[in-house]
Amino acid sequence: MQDLRSILNVRESLVKFLEEDIGAGDITSESILPEDLHASGKIICKSRNSVVCGLEEAEIIFGICGCEAKAIVGDGTRIDKGKVVMKLTGSARAILKAERTALNMIMRMSGIATETYKLAQLARGVGILATRKTAPGLRYFDKKAVITGGGGAHRMRLDDMVLIKDNHLAIVGTPSDCIRKARSRAGLAIRVECEVKNTAEAIDAISAGADIIMLDNFSPARASRTIARLTTMGLRKECKIEISGGVNEKNIKQYARSKPDFISLGYITHSPRAVDFSLELNSV
Repeated sequence: MQDLRSILNVRESLVKFLEEDIGAGDITSESILPEDLHASGKIICKSRNSVVCGLEEAEIIFGICGCEAKAIVGDGTRIDKGKVVMKLTGSARAILKAERTALNMIMRMSGIATETYKLAQLARGVGILATRKTAPGLRYFDKKAVITGGGGAHRMRLDDMVLIKDNHLAIVGTPSDCIRKARSRAGLAIRVECEVKNTAEAIDAISAGADIIMLDNFSPARASRTIARLTTMGLRKECKIEISGGVNEKNIKQYARSKPDFISLGYITHSPRAVDFSLELNSV
């Protein structure tokens, strides 16, 4: 994974998220709460069997608004319903100003981390990868959550590696045609992955020097037969194998039995089920 901290200013992104939510100000709190009212609060998990993530981001968000936030557990910790994950002190207005943005980050990132952890346990020995199916502006945070849950980032951006997909193949030709063009222009230092739709294309891509092949939309049985065939031909050790498309919690064990190197799943970032957290506040 390319470290996006060298590209993305995390604090600047979180400031923009706050600005999106706050607008010209929290007119409710400013109308009802005294400016000098101080409060303490805690963030509590409301879901069972979760992996928490996003606490680092929440601390920054509350800090931007002038509150003191302290995480009680670290990102990546497995928690259960009722667990306090963060304590807060500061201006009541400031805490409420930051509340929704901070909770949204924790809920989304924890949801992604929790699902990734679940899948990694089901597919033991096989790497779980994210995809680029992320909401604009959230890729760093979504991919960080996948890593926190025990998965890998895959490509962060288009400039990370060559990934030849079906539309490239439709325009250019065979996997070997695309791989040779990529090698000649991108050089040997850049990893080249190629999507394949059958065993013949897998053989063609490996023979052309692909570093990784992606078995796209294979059934578990087809994936198993293809990997077995590559093993018999002595090609299995020549490249890494990724399975993608149609994989979910119900069938991932079947895919894992064929022993690919990686399984990538788009839904863990494009359709995450949030883990529920709430903030309880008291005046002091």
